[in-house]
Amino acid sequence: MLSMVFELLTVSTLAVTCAAHWAPRPTPGPQHPAADHVTYTTVKGFFLQDEDTTVPATFDYTAQNFGLINRTYPTDNKCDRSFTQWQKFEHYVDTLNKRGGKNVDYKVLFLGRHGEGYHNVAESYYGTPAWNCYWSLLDGNGTSVWADAHITPNGVAQAEKAANYWASRITLQKIPLPESYYTSPLTRCLETASLTFSKLPLPRKQPFIPTVKEFFREGISGHTCDRRSSKTYIHNSFPTYKFERGFSEQDLLFEEDFAEQSIDQDIRSKIVLDDVFGSDENTWLSVTSHSGEIASLLRGKFSLHSSGEMGGMLIKDLVLGHQDFRLSTGAVIPVLVKAETIKGDAPVTSTVAWSSISTCSTVPPLPTAT
Repeated sequence: MLSMVFELLTVSTLAVTCAAHWAPRPTPGPQHPAADHVTYTTVKGFFLQDEDTTVPATFDYTAQNFGLINRTYPTDNKCDRSFTQWQKFEHYVDTLNKRGGKNVDYKVLFLGRHGEGYHNVAESYYGTPAWNCYWSLLDGNGTSVWADAHITPNGVAQAEKAANYWASRITLQKIPLPESYYTSPLTRCLETASLTFSKLPLPRKQPFIPTVKEFFREGISGHTCDRRSSKTYIHNSFPTYKFERGFSEQDLLFEEDFAEQSIDQDIRSKIVLDDVFGSDENTWLSVTSHSGEIASLLRGKFSLHSSGEMGGMLIKDLVLGHQDFRLSTGAVIPVLVKAETIKGDAPVTSTVAWSSISTCSTVPPLPTAT
């Protein structure tokens, strides 16, 4: 069983103890003084998705200007009267960065979930209990393949819906476009990102050339849909995509019959945020990822109860501190994030042992027609 212990000491200094074959190597961020660390906060009051009254299950970002609230900003007096809501918001964010000081950085993250994949269809067909204990451990059923799942025709339509909505916002709202693109290495995200952005009228200085980052992948489990393909396959399928430095040829994280726990995922989400914020000077970023990983990035407080030295430990605002907001396939959530470099050592956080997944002793019965 994989055993890992991380100590997050600074934004860029990571002490890792783990099994020899487990060797994720995210791009290192810049070097900060050893006594500094970075904290992240969701700046609320700008998007409907920040509001407790917004219901994720029924929220349609394409009917709500990506969720941007129609409000005034303290900097509106510096804006031309013709400015759209997004242009005024862009000016406000730029002003925040100009006035924030050297230890504060504001970025807007467009977090997009992949379009519907064949694994999503299979889970719906078999039911979650049977999916989790049996079918998810297989590569497919002879008719459909869901190992490192591709997106379905419906998933393609969802990604094209996102592309069309981006195009409408460019024309009608002059929305600030992503200056950097990131994606999970799993095929469903690679496909979704391409369908969403590759045909948009982007500025020449802001081309769609996404960086594939290991730690933006879905929660790692024994499900074959969470096992990524090789670096060679990704390059051959998406030759314009870039890889973060140290990206391995094979998937070194996937473990059959074992799953990382939520605290493990939150720790790697913090690592990848430190990486991106520490190495990317751009403000407007797109991340194409997964329901579980986006939930981890958004997560606020995480309470861990276990025996030993970790018993009762509360990890406060390890990641963005946003309210829970589950995305449907193909949906997008923008988040205004404040990153602040704090003097002093970061709280030490440690992973827990990965858990073994429950399997069925017999093949579950197939669903019956109703």
